[in-house]
Amino acid sequence: MNIPRLLELANDSGGTLYLMLLLLLVALTVIIERSRFLSNMQEGGARLIALLKQEGGQIADLALPGKLAQLPHARLFAIVQTEPAGVDRNSLDGHLEEAVMHEVPSLDRSLWMLDTVITLAPLLGLFGTIVGMFNAFHALGDVQNGATQITGGIAEALIATASGLFIAMIGLVFFNALHTRVRLIVHQLETLKVMLVNRHHRLGSPPTSSRVPVELIRTQARA
Repeated sequence: MNIPRLLELANDSGGTLYLMLLLLLVALTVIIERSRFLSNMQEGGARLIALLKQEGGQIADLALPGKLAQLPHARLFAIVQTEPAGVDRNSLDGHLEEAVMHEVPSLDRSLWMLDTVITLAPLLGLFGTIVGMFNAFHALGDVQNGATQITGGIAEALIATASGLFIAMIGLVFFNALHTRVRLIVHQLETLKVMLVNRHHRLGSPPTSSRVPVELIRTQARA
């Protein structure tokens, strides 16, 4: 099937094939951009968790490498390092939770566009098929058109529906994959929050003294 024939089919579908080509380009752009962004973020989050485990709780002077410092996870480290040593555990947990809530919207940015393509592509394909069917049945009014031409026009009209379903299937697979990756990154943020709270609380808690209070010694001596 050559390019002029494809252009003819696009025109017979009422121009919906041109719109579906645009939807395909939008879907591919979102898939490529979000896949790279979320892959780098997930890999960086795993490195930060491993780094925090290796430090053994020494987070006060922990300096993150350049690329890791640009991740949303690094915001949690910055908050912990600026908090006073004696900060209440609940207050620190609330500050970190607030930071996580601010960072989460940046994870699923543009995914709504992919969700829209998944819903809109089959509808546009159906609309293009209906327009093509109108053109095919319009040929019935001409006695010179044979049955082969009419059935051929119906088959060509179904290309719009097939194209819409194809775009929707591709978008659905990658949408679910990206949504799963977003969920894993949110889990990383929550894991880092708990790890930082535990380590900061352990470092900030005063050491337990084994000495007997002087007042208790005096009381026992008087007795």
